Amino acid sequence: MRRIIFNEKGGVGKSSITCNLAAISASRGKRTLVVDLDSQCNSTHYLLGDSPEESTVADYFDGTLEFSSKLNEPLDYVHETPYENLFVLPSSVNLLALEHKLESRQKIYKLRDLLNKLDDDFDEIYIDTAPALNFYTRSALIAGDSVLIPFDCDAFSRQALYSILDVIYEIREDHNEDLSVGGIVVNQFQPTASLPSRLIAEMKKEKLPVIPTYLNQSVKMKESHNESVPLIYFAPSHKLTGQYIALFDHLSRKRRGKK
Repeated sequence: MRRIIFNEKGGVGKSSITCNLAAISASRGKRTLVVDLDSQCNSTHYLLGDSPEESTVADYFDGTLEFSSKLNEPLDYVHETPYENLFVLPSSVNLLALEHKLESRQKIYKLRDLLNKLDDDFDEIYIDTAPALNFYTRSALIAGDSVLIPFDCDAFSRQALYSILDVIYEIREDHNEDLSVGGIVVNQFQPTASLPSRLIAEMKKEKLPVIPTYLNQSVKMKESHNESVPLIYFAPSHKLTGQYIALFDHLSRKRRGKK
């Protein structure tokens, strides 16, 4: 299963959701890969503490611009994290300089080619995207199976949901007929505030695919980022960790139900 975490709005928790779901997957014994396609490298920093200078996803894309002999073996771009079964294909700021070259050379399917070669090595793949519908995000949507859309209980984010869904449906129609919407993940939820509950009620009334497990706003997430340790290892008994586990279990049940 390849899950993309995508929203064009920044600050909605894409990297947090990506890395924490992946860490739970790894803790359950599944060989799990995080692919970081955001040049800000947030998922890379979260899982590794720093950005590697070599063998990044940018190096892979750069190699696709040359002869195929310039490409390393797929696993050469994958880095181990300190956590058993958890691996990362790290990002790099060099993605920005490569984007125009990749677009002009029509390399939009190269990520899918790479993941096809890595499928036998991993049980689960989570793909973190930039807060923009750029070349790399489109590559992810073409390569993926399911999309999770983080929603941060903000009115502007609420208005953008239909646009995001339109993008997913367009990619599905033109490039990836198997792409599905895994659901809208309510993040940074404040149960005592009225606006989040009202926005969620409106979305449910409009039949939007809101996942019933919400992720609360918590300083524990910032602490987890600061230590570069996902919640399942940093604070296994915390309420927010339990919500992430409930979200993971919901997605797992939903996946089994499709089989």
